[in-house]
Amino acid sequence: MTGTPDAVTPAPDPAAAAADPVSAAPPGGRAPALPREDAPRTPRTRVPLLLWVPALAGLAFVVLPLAGLLVRAPWRSVLDRLGDPAVRTALRLSLECSFGALGISLVLGVPLAWLFARVDFPGKSVLRALVLLPLVLPPVVGGVALLLAFGRRGLLGPWLESLGIRLTFSMTGAMLAGAFVALPFLVLSVEGAIAGLDRKYEETAATLGAGPLRVFTTVTLPLIAPGLAAGAALAWARALGEFGATITFAGNLPGETQTLPLAVYLMLQDDPDTAIAVSLLLLVVSVVVLVALRGRWLSPSARKAPARTAPARTAPTRNLTGKGEGGPR
Repeated sequence: MTGTPDAVTPAPDPAAAAADPVSAAPPGGRAPALPREDAPRTPRTRVPLLLWVPALAGLAFVVLPLAGLLVRAPWRSVLDRLGDPAVRTALRLSLECSFGALGISLVLGVPLAWLFARVDFPGKSVLRALVLLPLVLPPVVGGVALLLAFGRRGLLGPWLESLGIRLTFSMTGAMLAGAFVALPFLVLSVEGAIAGLDRKYEETAATLGAGPLRVFTTVTLPLIAPGLAAGAALAWARALGEFGATITFAGNLPGETQTLPLAVYLMLQDDPDTAIAVSLLLLVVSVVVLVALRGRWLSPSARKAPARTAPARTAPTRNLTGKGEGGPR
């Protein structure tokens, strides 16, 4: 009796297995294991010695003064010194002047930022440079400029005096000085947020009947809220720590215009420990602001969030003007 030869199972094709591992598997068997590719490794950057030395020196240059402030601080009596009536008065004035400066910056800076981001006009670059000039202008020079503009003998001084308005050597003058140096921070942040905004949302609102002001208040402002908050925080912190423009334009009057930075300057002569305690308070405020903005300003790997696409709709459900429903029925 002649036997029937056994059927020979063909060997799987490696190329076919790589292309379709399920179909390439033998009947009743498992798909062949494919070689696992290792994830790409990021090569380690070798830093030259000539870069290490100045980098460490720069780090020490920034850290050592802060360390000296922390080491020499009178920790046992910090709370008592911060509770001194003169310090509390200076703190109250600092908060009032800084928030007043922030309000002025918001009222003037947001429209300026929108103008620079959306409107093209002759001389735009020159005007933008003038608005950002306080970023690099010495604060004392800014105070002198404010004095020559709004002082009694300034450009608008006689007119303001005829109306009974006095800005120099007053709390209002301190607010103006803070706003003068803080405004560019707000303008830069809000301008960048508006420039990176997807305009299709505003265009959609306009097609639904919303006017330009309503589009700005109900669509643009909510979308740029993170940039606006970041700019407001930076502007407030800058106004809180202002010294040169304030002392030049508003003076250093205890109980009226003497803010915390001015108080520290005087306390260094009579009570250095209290000056250090107040400096610690300002340092804590600065650290809190930076920590709050770490995702937007401090992270080198922070990337701009991709613009979200508005969902397509055949007919809007409500008119933004509030006058009824829009769209075809």
